[in-house]
Amino acid sequence: MQYQPSLPLKSYVKGYWVFTSEQDMTNQTFFPSGYIDFAVNISGGTASTIINGRPIDMPNVEVLGQLTVPTRLTVTRGMMVLIARIFPYANALFFPNPISAFTNDSVDLEGLLGKVSAEFYDRLMQAPTIEQKVKELDQFLVQRLLGSKKRSNKVTMLERICSHISAEGELFNIKLLAHKYGFSERYIQQLFLDNVGLTPRVFFHIQRFNKSLELIHAGEQSLTSIAYDCGYFDQAHFIREFKKFTGVTPSEIRAGQMVSGV
Repeated sequence: MQYQPSLPLKSYVKGYWVFTSEQDMTNQTFFPSGYIDFAVNISGGTASTIINGRPIDMPNVEVLGQLTVPTRLTVTRGMMVLIARIFPYANALFFPNPISAFTNDSVDLEGLLGKVSAEFYDRLMQAPTIEQKVKELDQFLVQRLLGSKKRSNKVTMLERICSHISAEGELFNIKLLAHKYGFSERYIQQLFLDNVGLTPRVFFHIQRFNKSLELIHAGEQSLTSIAYDCGYFDQAHFIREFKKFTGVTPSEIRAGQMVSGV
């Protein structure tokens, strides 16, 4: 099930999703998305994320940081999770920075916000329906947003830069980016690490990878055509970078040998 954020959050939150596991699942694979996911366990089930070979049990309220590697998820039957997906430029409005501290990690929100997180979780769990739980999550994020107004100008600038990078079809060039926006290369690097959780170059690579993944699933183009449309030098370059984020080749994904995550 998918739900839309309220008006104040539409520019910062992509949406809310409720995922329910109908059966035990082991080593379900998902790939870097370019987003941070804010997840709440709203059931009695359990889940464990394996990142870089390190298993992390899901807390009641989790901040799943930016991923740069394929990640595996094991969940028990009946597990239900409510997820808010945050646009990459908006992370610092809701979570303490530097956001890079969460990269390739799952963080317990209570460890970040203490009592605020515990009280939020109690309110959400007392809500009797899924729709009301979504509303509690939305209201919590609105309150975080209201407390972050001083960062709004920086977020607006980051949104423009992220959109520019996402639209790039060629190789990433930090010098051109710095010149276009009138900042030093070092400033842009730190801006991204603090607020997005990735360097601008890695962000570009993940955006390009996800574009190629969408085209593979669409099934309308050859892999060679996808490689060139997404700005890779050649097929070898495409396979090498794709495998870095998935652990498998584009042809294996097309053959259905692995199901990509959200």
